Amino acid sequence: MSIVIGVRFKQAGKTYYFDPCNNTYNVGENVIVETARGVEFGEVIIGNREIDDEEITSPLKPVIRKATDNDRKTVESNKEKEKKAFDICLEKIQKHNLNMKLVDVEYTFDSSKILFYFTSDNRVDFRELVKDLASVFKTRIELRQIGVRDQSKMLGGLGVCGRPFCCKTFLGDFQPVSVKMAKEQGLSLSPSKISGTCGRLMCCLKYEQEAYEHLLRVTPKAGAIVDTPEGRGTVVDFSLITGMLKVKLDSKPDAAPLSINRKQVKLIKDSKIKIDKKELDALKNIE
Repeated sequence: MSIVIGVRFKQAGKTYYFDPCNNTYNVGENVIVETARGVEFGEVIIGNREIDDEEITSPLKPVIRKATDNDRKTVESNKEKEKKAFDICLEKIQKHNLNMKLVDVEYTFDSSKILFYFTSDNRVDFRELVKDLASVFKTRIELRQIGVRDQSKMLGGLGVCGRPFCCKTFLGDFQPVSVKMAKEQGLSLSPSKISGTCGRLMCCLKYEQEAYEHLLRVTPKAGAIVDTPEGRGTVVDFSLITGMLKVKLDSKPDAAPLSINRKQVKLIKDSKIKIDKKELDALKNIE
């Protein structure tokens, strides 16, 4: 077991563990820590806590000290420099005629490195751009190509639900989502219905997936054979949320399907929810 604190560097960024070095840090305090990319300014999200060594990525970096007012001024100064660096980089991209979209610029706390984040549909040869930027800023330059999900997380915005992006406000890491989840939740497989502003599958498909997986295990699906109080039949429709089934009785093939709760039937042979290959091909670009 080890005593650690959890530190985050962005509003909805990943939380990293650090060694408090026998000092006590409270949630909400700012600290200066040593990271793989240098000295950084972060916020304590988890106060002193004892955790299993298996949860720690060794070696555990130390907390250097609590942040001071001068450190906070440095952070604000870096933000101003980032705005100027963004404009300069845009000019250089146009000068070199590169097919890339600049998304964000980030200074490390000690200004030892500037990171430029960009998106592009293709690989970009930015070696000359790096040399040009290094000659202007006289420090280490790193250009990092990111995906559309990362772009949305950095820039923020409003989702189709009308609320700020989950990835911008509280999701530390992107959760894996798939078309299969949308199908199992009974959602329309129209890209406009299940994709977010970033053009990829909505992250919120993951939130209730465990509940749907449980309901799928206990609910006979379309095509399942069941025994009802009125005889054997085939499920033609079902509702995971209400648990109601519509069963076509073998003894009454011309009658309207029987509406019955899943608790009132005995499952003889279940069916599976299948995704048509054409549906998968049409949606493969939004996963």
